[in-house]
Amino acid sequence: MSESRRLRRSTEGGYACGDETRSKIIDAAIYLFGQHGFAGASTREIAARAGVNAPALQYHFENKEGVYRACVEAITEEALQALEPALMRARRLLEREASVRALIDTFVDLQCTIADLMFMKSSNTDRRLFFAREQAGGEPEVGSRILQERLRTPLNSVSIALLARITGKPETDPVTAVRMISLFGQFLAFHVHRESTLSTLGWSNIDGQNAEFVKANVSAQTRALLQTWQRKGENVRR
Repeated sequence: MSESRRLRRSTEGGYACGDETRSKIIDAAIYLFGQHGFAGASTREIAARAGVNAPALQYHFENKEGVYRACVEAITEEALQALEPALMRARRLLEREASVRALIDTFVDLQCTIADLMFMKSSNTDRRLFFAREQAGGEPEVGSRILQERLRTPLNSVSIALLARITGKPETDPVTAVRMISLFGQFLAFHVHRESTLSTLGWSNIDGQNAEFVKANVSAQTRALLQTWQRKGENVRR
């Protein structure tokens, strides 16, 4: 699968115009890929929704695969910008002999940062549907590869390291990975199963006070689980 093309500009004045056109195409593609999937969305439809002609799409991305890759890269970059501060705090904490309480606080902080990102995406239907299709499989492999290499692997490695230090189980123990997946899955359910969640709660959206309510309750559950796992006599640094 070919790489998306780099922008080609002949003058400085072309930068703003080129970036704007590129962003319009990516936003249009995220919408159409989310609604119809990669196979169901055509480059003609993407160009029309973006308000550009087909040659402009080819100029910036070469083909539909290039557009899809750019969409994933844009979404990944958004997520990294939101998560990087929390990841850096966690890495710094793991470098020293931190207390269990500090480790738990840091894990919960990372979890809530991910929740904020999910709830922000939930309010953006286009990105939520795009993400849901990617999660379900069947979309171009390049999307999963980018997300895995640039986002999921760094996030998972830090999260597993925190859990290992809290519970005393090795990072390589499958139990540690299962615990991480289950803890983050608490918030993921509100993101992926948004409509059924809203219906059950009788809410129109998960934002503001509703988002804080969810975060507070899930965080309390996470703390309770982490403290229980730590108290079960597993050796952990204090």
